Amino acid sequence: MRTGNHFKFENSTALQGVKTLTANMHDFSYDKHAHEEYSLGVTLQGRQDFFCCRGFHQSLPGGAMLFNPDDVHDGHSGGTTDLSYVMTYIHPHALQDLFLALGVKPNQTVRVEGVLFDDLLLKQQILTFVHSINSGYHSKIEQELALFRLAHTLVTKSGTLCEAAPQRRQDVLLNRAKAFIHSQYQDDLMIDDIAAVANMSKYHFIRLFRAQFGITPHQYVLNCRINGAQKALESGLPTSTVAQMFRFADVSHMNRRFKKLYGMTPKQYQTQLSLIPQR
Repeated sequence: MRTGNHFKFENSTALQGVKTLTANMHDFSYDKHAHEEYSLGVTLQGRQDFFCCRGFHQSLPGGAMLFNPDDVHDGHSGGTTDLSYVMTYIHPHALQDLFLALGVKPNQTVRVEGVLFDDLLLKQQILTFVHSINSGYHSKIEQELALFRLAHTLVTKSGTLCEAAPQRRQDVLLNRAKAFIHSQYQDDLMIDDIAAVANMSKYHFIRLFRAQFGITPHQYVLNCRINGAQKALESGLPTSTVAQMFRFADVSHMNRRFKKLYGMTPKQYQTQLSLIPQR
């Protein structure tokens, strides 16, 4: 079906230097150009034909695309149906601290070889990240976590990943940060807020926290929110009230997060424990 050319850009409200594009192309063709940002996308419908890195490529539905900064490319619909796809554009400045947290040396370039990837994890990470921005209701910490996961994939694919060894001498500062998270996780936190409590740079804090506790600080905040929601559910509070208390956009949003940890929805959890609130 042909529906015309439509392009919609969205800026992240939580992350500087990050935007998304939702596009539908009928008869539009991009001239050759390059972006300052890392450009990652997923083809949803149709076929995208383009030139990049001295070769011609065809991206089919479900395929993930990745352009490094300054990679020259063009693009147009190559099939009989409209081309639909999503992209996210991430400026290197937005990734700098995360790259450092993942062991990339200062001034070292993270460059991924290849353009098309049959990679389910990368595809899901891109779609999740784009949705977290376009939906308008994901918390800042969730957007930061989605960005961290993309950064981890970029560094891994570039061959520059270097995991940190645990730093036991930092116990006091890291535990101080954990205590701060426990006292503030119902607020709309960002990693900068938590790193400041530990008196560390953002990248150093993420690196040490992950090495010490086996989980990123982003994931730890979300885990605390789910644990808090669990206790509130056990007290018999309605799921809508619990979702609002712990910074979930709505019950559906909480359902998705809760089910990943407990294998069931909050309502099912309450039903099993006979905790459904009385009307």
